[in-house]
Amino acid sequence: MPVLTYRDALREALREELIRDDRVFLMGEEVAQYNGAYKVSKGLLDEFGPMRIVDTPITELGFAGVGIGSAMVGLRPIIEFMTWNFALLAIDQVVNAAAKMLYMSGGQFPMPMVFRGPNGSALQLSAQHSQAWESWLAHIPGLKVVTPGTPADAKGLLKSAIRDDNPVVFLEGEMLYNTKGEVPQGDYTIPLGKADLKREGDACTIVAHGKMVLVALQVADALAKEGIAVDVVDLRTVRPIDIEAIATSVRKTNRAVVLEEGWEICGVGAQVVDFIQRECFDDLDSPVLRVHQEDVPMPYAKNLERAAKPDAPKAIAAVKKVMYLA
Repeated sequence: MPVLTYRDALREALREELIRDDRVFLMGEEVAQYNGAYKVSKGLLDEFGPMRIVDTPITELGFAGVGIGSAMVGLRPIIEFMTWNFALLAIDQVVNAAAKMLYMSGGQFPMPMVFRGPNGSALQLSAQHSQAWESWLAHIPGLKVVTPGTPADAKGLLKSAIRDDNPVVFLEGEMLYNTKGEVPQGDYTIPLGKADLKREGDACTIVAHGKMVLVALQVADALAKEGIAVDVVDLRTVRPIDIEAIATSVRKTNRAVVLEEGWEICGVGAQVVDFIQRECFDDLDSPVLRVHQEDVPMPYAKNLERAAKPDAPKAIAAVKKVMYLA
């Protein structure tokens, strides 16, 4: 199986879907001539031409709306936001048009489209450009929200998202584009809404998604050296959430730590804890703990930024606390 970067896995998914279905097109700032801000669309303009790889002005609200209109007449647009921080300018189209069109039209207008782009913190991009938005978007009925953490998942989930008849928010980890991993070739898809057990153990369950999956695996490796084996459940999709996968793991380990990149209040982890207490209350041997970003805008100063982010040492401490080892 070839080893690809997260970036190349996304490009492979885009290219294969552009070939498979001529209703699919990509639109966004710098996706064509510049090959994408993160080079995900590199080479696609040369292969598919300007009618299907479409550069736009800096008008997030406008081109999101054009995508919604094109989905209403039968096309399958992929809207690239240069960063989800800029997508806040288009949130009315995403939340009030795309998410609700099928419901408000009485089922007349499916909305087969994907909103995609980098999400989450990077390195010293400060408060306005280093934010994880999945809990905001997962709050909205009508949207599916996908957060791949590995190159293989990025390819398989993006192909499924493009084929879905509902609007899918596809959040790519901003620091994941250069990460590498084995990626299946050909028509490889992953069902939306299905979690993946990335590591098996019996001492504790770590639930993570997106960029935090790699951190959870680092935690698992470190704890394994101390003889502590943990389950790592990668949600992959945060709306809908695979409740059964979480419950199956927690019923085995009897302990859980939820690791996420976003803020604490109303975060994805809060919802996961709610599911765990409803489904597994009698199985728990200790309270579920959460590891998340500190409740501050992301600092610019490198030392403060490091202190604000969730990381492996914080997660290791949480696992040991639920095991009453610390």
